[in-house]
Amino acid sequence: MSTLAQLLKQNRLERDLKLTDVSGALKIDNALVSKIERGDRFATKKQIEAFIEFYKLDKKAIITQWLSEKILEELKYEEYALDVLYAAEEKIKYGLETTDEVKFDAEVTALLQKIDALKAQYNVLKPLDGVQLQKMQEYFNINYTFESNRIEGNTLTLQETHLVINEGLTIGGKSMHEHLEAINHADAIDFIGDLVRKKEPFTERILKEIHYLVLKGIDRKNAGVYRTVSVMISGSKHKPPEAILIAKKMEEIFEFYEKNKTNLHPVLMAAAMHEKIVTVHPFVDGNGRTTRLVMNLILLMHGFTIANIKGDLSSRKEYYNALEIAQTRGITTSFDILVCRSLLDSLKEHIDLAK
Repeated sequence: MSTLAQLLKQNRLERDLKLTDVSGALKIDNALVSKIERGDRFATKKQIEAFIEFYKLDKKAIITQWLSEKILEELKYEEYALDVLYAAEEKIKYGLETTDEVKFDAEVTALLQKIDALKAQYNVLKPLDGVQLQKMQEYFNINYTFESNRIEGNTLTLQETHLVINEGLTIGGKSMHEHLEAINHADAIDFIGDLVRKKEPFTERILKEIHYLVLKGIDRKNAGVYRTVSVMISGSKHKPPEAILIAKKMEEIFEFYEKNKTNLHPVLMAAAMHEKIVTVHPFVDGNGRTTRLVMNLILLMHGFTIANIKGDLSSRKEYYNALEIAQTRGITTSFDILVCRSLLDSLKEHIDLAK
């Protein structure tokens, strides 16, 4: 394939033109036209557009070749050139524009400001009466267990979830698996509450303990253990990493956590850890419930309330779509916004009940 320099020279010669003819018509220095034709100098976009108009060339083809040669020259000695090109392709493919990012960032910032204001308002209402606090915690924990399990397809109603957890009843027509999901999730909420009261740091060991509680009695072999097999996520374009890479990926995630836990807003950190862990999908099953518990553990550690992402069809679709964007495009703003809105709703409800 001819280079752009060769194409430009070929077009001049076919028209029986001298360098001075071209430089005069384009108002470009004669020596510069010669260097561009020899490939000793890259033309600017304005100069290329002038060549295109003068020679009546295919604009798309010439601009494409000009850009590709510029990129090749810039990256040809770079070790990660192919990775750079792939990342650029993904951003272009999905239309990542600065204006969109600025808009999303502004919305996230505004939501965080509202969250911080409501948190301060809720703190003024503390300490709550012991009985009132117990009733509120029971109410929110049951709702959280119901919604989190509903996201994963559990068919227990809110009332049935309450009866299973608080009354120890068995619901006719519902599987033992669904009963255990409710009981286990309630135990996991109690566990993260104890961690917060004891001011225990969040570690990889804690992550596995949370997962163990989520899956205990359901899948004893895999409870609290990273998967050793490949998995696919039904209905998603995202393919989790191979099992052999999980240990390294999880190490990187906890390095990110340790590095940023004191300088990133806690709500964004909570959302980030949820998204990062569920993207790796380190467990055979229970990743969603576990990572939502991790998200809420981090929120509770910083004095926030539980962010209860709803499990109805519309909310579930929005949740999965936000995760899909983060996992396939590397854009987390939609997911950050979803978490922020869920937390705002939670804070408002806590304030209303505490008054």
